[in-house]
Amino acid sequence: MFSLILKEINSFLNSLIGYIVLVVFLLTMGLFLWIFPDSSFNILSAGYANLDSLFVITPWMYLLLIPAITMRLFSEEKKSGTIELLLTRPLTEMQLVSAKFFAGVILVLFSLLPTIIYYFTIHSISLPVGNVDSGAILGSYIGLLLLGASFVAIGIFSSSLADNQVVAFIIGFFFV
Repeated sequence: MFSLILKEINSFLNSLIGYIVLVVFLLTMGLFLWIFPDSSFNILSAGYANLDSLFVITPWMYLLLIPAITMRLFSEEKKSGTIELLLTRPLTEMQLVSAKFFAGVILVLFSLLPTIIYYFTIHSISLPVGNVDSGAILGSYIGLLLLGASFVAIGIFSSSLADNQVVAFIIGFFFV
């Protein structure tokens, strides 16, 4: 099962779509949170040190990110005919689905990890230094990870319904 998780993560990171999805997510988050001055989400113009804007924007960004991550998990296997090979392995169907689910959750975690630098930035620019609610931020990160996990489950379901990746993306987008 662990080798299947690694295979899924490597296939995502070896494709151009993987890097495009992650870069677009991080670039959009960075622009809204730090660059656009007239945005109501700008952290620097808010006047106080918190990451509420991050936790407001990220679920909306996950609407596009997670269906793009999960669109190929089962649909590509069915399209290329390798699903039969996977089903003949000494894995149960539950282990197969769980491996794909955990690979998707790990990829969501990969998208969240670079945003931790926002916490350290807020921590250092607050007055006095360190005057942030770390517990609320940690709880919000855990909530984002659990939200991402539920979106991955929905995306895997939509990927199992379709043979085409684009159709799986559209179904996943509407279900999410």
